[in-house]
Amino acid sequence: MIGKARYYIFYNYFKYIFIILFIFIGLIWLSQIIRIIEFQYSFSYQIFDVAISTLFALPSFTNPLVPFLILIGSFLVNTKLSNDNEIIILKQYLSENRLNALFYFLTFIIFIIFTFNSEIISKKFYEKYKIKELEIRNNLKLGTPSQKEFHIGEIASIFFEEEKNQVFYDVNAIINYENQFITAESVEIEISKNNFNLVFNVGERLILNSNENSKTVFNKYTYVLENKNYEKLLMDKDHYNTYELIRHPEKEFKNHGHNKIFQYFFLAFITLISLKIIFFYVNKKQNNIKFSLIFLLVFLIQVLNSYLIYLLNNHNEFNLIHYYSIIFIILISAYYVSIRVLK
Repeated sequence: MIGKARYYIFYNYFKYIFIILFIFIGLIWLSQIIRIIEFQYSFSYQIFDVAISTLFALPSFTNPLVPFLILIGSFLVNTKLSNDNEIIILKQYLSENRLNALFYFLTFIIFIIFTFNSEIISKKFYEKYKIKELEIRNNLKLGTPSQKEFHIGEIASIFFEEEKNQVFYDVNAIINYENQFITAESVEIEISKNNFNLVFNVGERLILNSNENSKTVFNKYTYVLENKNYEKLLMDKDHYNTYELIRHPEKEFKNHGHNKIFQYFFLAFITLISLKIIFFYVNKKQNNIKFSLIFLLVFLIQVLNSYLIYLLNNHNEFNLIHYYSIIFIILISAYYVSIRVLK
């Protein structure tokens, strides 16, 4: 029976954590897709590339959320066990020593998973994400073809009667910057990192501007748009693991490494508190009040840590000794306050 009780706690605990995690991952994924596209859309095959590339960013973006997901998951497990009066039954089969052993074991599992994701998976996948993002950003973006027309920013407008396999037929085009008017049987799209080509087939080109007035018949005409916003891959903080950050010559990178060390202690604090929450019960009203206080306390710890990192980056008189001294005092104090709240 003890084995079944442990399994039941394991199952519900991780079930709620992963449910919440997948919800947040979905929201982050969509937000990153929107951010990369930046209100302009590529053709369908590029939209697919954007969706796939942002998947590589998820391990890195979910790291800061993990402690809060664990906390919320423990609230939900407690609510389930309390509503079904299962807390009383489980406490009868699991002694305090067994509960503590279970708590520490779960803490160890979560810590290992978080470390593996933070130090290995996130780093490798984030680099793939940034490379793919730059490939997408360095392509000139096209407006979504709709109602038989599409626009390339303010540079050009393309009107067509039919589209097959991304070749547009019976085309009328306006190149705004040069006052070019083009009619053609078809136009094809060629995209590379450095430029964007409109390849017109069999048509006429009319130029009307202060420098030139001409009409040209062509079999093939290529209009080249240079990508002036070409970006290079710059290494940011998420490209490095904790050890590499601490040894980095730049101050902000180094301090970000110390912030990651704090996140490990913070995770341990959250996990221990969340496991206490699972078996806490007075009544529904008091539970909600106490859980709200715990969540507020956790939020304040993160705010204080962000402020301390700001001091490290911007005030030379505030050093790592100050930072770690204050952080450990905050975490130890918060742990004892949380334990008293949950009594």
